[in-house]
Parts: sequence; structure tokens; C-alpha cells
Amino acid sequence: MSTTVAQERVYNFSPGPAVLPVSVLQQAQRDLMCLPGYGMSILEMSHRAPGFLDILAAAKHNLKELLRIPDNYKIIFLQGGSRLQFSMIPMNLLRGQSQPADYLITGSWSKMALDEAKREGLARVAWDGKSTNYDRLPTLADWQPNKDAPYTYLCSNETIQGVQFDTDFDLKSPVVADCSSDFLHRPLDVAKYGLIYACAQKNAGPAGVTAVIIREDLLARSQDNLPGYMNYTGHVKEDSLYNTPPTFAIYLMGLVLRWLKDDVGGLEKMHAFNQEKAKLLYDVIDGSGGYFKGHAQPANRSLMNVTFRLPSEDLEKKFCKEGEKRGLDGLKGHRSVGGVRASIYNAMPLEGVKQLAEFMKEFQQQNG
Repeated sequence: MSTTVAQERVYNFSPGPAVLPVSVLQQAQRDLMCLPGYGMSILEMSHRAPGFLDILAAAKHNLKELLRIPDNYKIIFLQGGSRLQFSMIPMNLLRGQSQPADYLITGSWSKMALDEAKREGLARVAWDGKSTNYDRLPTLADWQPNKDAPYTYLCSNETIQGVQFDTDFDLKSPVVADCSSDFLHRPLDVAKYGLIYACAQKNAGPAGVTAVIIREDLLARSQDNLPGYMNYTGHVKEDSLYNTPPTFAIYLMGLVLRWLKDDVGGLEKMHAFNQEKAKLLYDVIDGSGGYFKGHAQPANRSLMNVTFRLPSEDLEKKFCKEGEKRGLDGLKGHRSVGGVRASIYNAMPLEGVKQLAEFMKEFQQQNG
């Protein structure tokens, strides 16, 4: 990030909509009035115009390349966010199945997904971290996977609790993963998943578009009596053009994908950078003598959402308020749990994390 930009912009630690790469914003700014070669803004362009079809094809190509998505998977771009996927997944994959789907309840978002699945069919709680306030994640030794389950559902990163899976489960049943808040932060072994979805506004673009990656054989479960928009098969058949898609959001997501490829150098390098950033904050927490108390168990800490408490709620409010004055914005924890949450997604620059780490040390010295 250049000095000029850093002086004009705060460091946005919001959990989403979240920070975007500065170069992406600058490119969008340049293209907003007139996309080069097309004579109009992307905001004005028909979703069936050759210009937008080129943008859509490039986004799909770059996503497939970044994640090394096998040929037997389809990519579609939808609207409605996670809330819609909570329903679409069981409507398409669970209806008519004799066995219950397995749900790993690791925090707030997976619990909401379970509640919606129960409206559509049988859903079983395979593991629930409620007894320890969702501060850890299960290993395969902690639960008994059902090999005949229509699918096993998990949330790869719980933004509210700050816990994150760092490995890919290899199960007999298709794994369905909500990767909304850590999408593209590391390489994934896509072949171990039946379906992956991610809302862009955390780590891959602006609010308004959700990427869905689904294995072809699972499309056969989508029943013809589903409402049109709720049927994955229809979206695949129409190449994400069943309805007017969120064209500008897809365009911006395409710019982020290109940034990951060309500027960052791929997901392995992105992962290493995210590990470096997170370590700065966790080192402060671990070295504070208990003044800062991380919510997640060390083995399950998120690289995306660093959640912690201070000795009192008054100090937490003061911390967030003083941080905001320093240009460290969006640090307040989720309303359901309180505390502090620093979301350090892919586009958060290292300098922003360094400034937060220094502020944490200074705050403890002055208020400890």
C-alpha cells in the first residue's frame, strides 16, 4: 500500500463487507465510466453482451486455475449469500434421501445452516462444540462419520468465534463446505468436497455474489419440482445467466482473482502471507500474560478472524474507540458474543496488522 493511499484510508478490520485490494479498487475506479474496449460502464452492460460474457468466462477460468478445480466440477455465480445456500443445499441434495445429512456445529453460522436444513429433510448433529462455547473444532476421532449420509456439512471458518479448519476432510459422504470467510486464503483439495460455496464480501470481492463449486454427479439430485432459482441444475445449464446476475460484483470478483494470480503469485503465497499476519496478533495475545484472552484454542485459531477479550467490557469499548481514532476500524466483536475481533482477510496489508499489534501492546501498558 502506498503512503498516499495509507494516509487517506483507514485499516478496515470489519468482518464483511471487508477490505479489498487497493489495486483492485483503483482498477475499478478507472474502468467505472467506460470499460476499455466496450464503450460503456460495466454497470450499464447487458449480462448477455459479449463484454460481460468475457468477464464471466475469465472469472471462472481464473477461479478454476487458482483452486486447481477438477474438470468434473461446475462453477456458478449466484445471489442471496449464505442464507440462501442454507436452504438451497438441502433442497437440492437432501430432499428424497433416506439418510440424514451430517452437520458439524462449530459456531453460529453452521448452527443457522442446520436450522434451515431441518425444514427440508433429515439432518443430524454429528458434532457440536457448544459445551466449550465453540472454542475448538472436531477431529475425525471426535465424531462418527456416516458414510451413507447424503452429505456432511461444515463451515470452514466461523467468523464470530474465530475458529478455522486448516485441513480438508476425506470422507465417504460428499463434504459440503461454507467457505465464505476464508475462501481463497489457502489452497484447497477440491476433489475432497462435493460442494463448496463462498460469499465474496469477506475475502473475494464485494457483497452481492456467491460462488458455488459443485461436483457434477450431485446435480442429479436436484428435482424438477424445485422453484426455478433454487435449482442448481438450472443455473449450471444457463451458465449463471438464469436471471440477471450481479454483473458488477462478478466483475470485481474477477479483478480479485486476477490480483491473487498475478500480484500475489497464487494461493500458496497467499497462505504464507496470512500466516505471517495472524502470527503477529496471536504473539501479542500469548505474550500479554492473560490481559488479552483469545477465544479459540491455539490449534484451531483462525487466520482470518482473530477474536479476543480484555479484562472488562469497559476496556473493550475503550480499546475499539481508541483504535478507531488511530485508523483501526471495525474491531468490535459480534453483538452475540462481544469482545474484540480483528478480521485480517487476504487484502489486509501487513502494515495494518503491525499497527494493530503495536496498539495492543501500548493499550496494555497504559491500561493494564
